[in-house]
Amino acid sequence: MKKNFLFFGIAFLVVVIDQLTKFAVTSALSFSESIAIINNFFYFTLIKNFGIGFGLLNNPSSRWIFILTTIIIIGIVLYYYKSLPKKYLPVVSTSLILGGAIGNLIDRFLFGFVIDFIDFRFWPAFNIADSGVTIGVIGLIIYFWQTKK
Repeated sequence: MKKNFLFFGIAFLVVVIDQLTKFAVTSALSFSESIAIINNFFYFTLIKNFGIGFGLLNNPSSRWIFILTTIIIIGIVLYYYKSLPKKYLPVVSTSLILGGAIGNLIDRFLFGFVIDFIDFRFWPAFNIADSGVTIGVIGLIIYFWQTKK
């Protein structure tokens, strides 16, 4: 496994896909506008998220706290990257977290909020970056749980 290529390649793809999907949705919808993808189940709803993932802590005055926290998280991920075992699950999981953090950080710098649009109506709206972070954290939990056995 080419650790560097896999790690930075996946992180880069997450950022690119996240930003492209956000651009496409903001080009097609106005904020708070919604279109049904699958009626009564799945929608694209354009939302300004001033908080963290899934709309938690939604407070516009916390922008710089979230920016600083995200930069620290990115720094921690990059610092510990070198010590990651050359195993698929921790490398991919950590790269997903990195890509997701960068994707949402770009939004915070550009707009002052994060663009969310994936809306299942029974769960807070989210985006590709949020998905990357969530899947990455779940992957790390699984990896560490398996290594503790």
